[in-house]
Amino acid sequence: MIVCDGSNGAGKSTLIKSIEGYLKSKKQKVLVTREPGGTPIGEGIRHILLNPDTPEMCDTTELMLFAAARAQHIQEKILPNIQDGRIVICDRFDSATVSFQHYARGLPLSLINQLNEIALDGFRPDITIILDLDPLIGLERVKLRGEGLDRLEKQDMEFLNRARDGYLKQAENDPEHFAIIDASQPIKKVESDVFDILDKLLMS
Repeated sequence: MIVCDGSNGAGKSTLIKSIEGYLKSKKQKVLVTREPGGTPIGEGIRHILLNPDTPEMCDTTELMLFAAARAQHIQEKILPNIQDGRIVICDRFDSATVSFQHYARGLPLSLINQLNEIALDGFRPDITIILDLDPLIGLERVKLRGEGLDRLEKQDMEFLNRARDGYLKQAENDPEHFAIIDASQPIKKVESDVFDILDKLLMS
């Protein structure tokens, strides 16, 4: 499974479409999904988690909802499609929970790891591609799209910067399973860097 993660507004959606097209050109079967979401239960949880009208949610509730959506996602959608021979591309995954709930929120990493282990049930992505971008630039991009900000995007800049640092630290600690891509580059350069990663993955 390939995960695209990183700062909001970094271009994940655009890149995921490019990855999907590239893999299909290599005659691969592909499934695109997202977190939180990907299943009817997960999409319901997503609405609760990202709805800007629920600012009163406590940090532990937020963490457990992400874990619940992930457990359902794994069992209902991700594993069956991998077993059917598809390459799954996911918009965000467990790396996001570590970044946002530990590094940004300050919840204990041991708790987050424990819940992730339960939800993942031994599964882990082949590669997590981190699109790294200054959160301030990312938010400007989101606003230019004319979309309202979700509950997490409305957090202060210090929170978003801590989440960015969390992604970078995860990649530093596990270079075998993470790749950092400079999302401030032109999209064609971003795609080229990512396609090089995918080629190595397909050959492994």
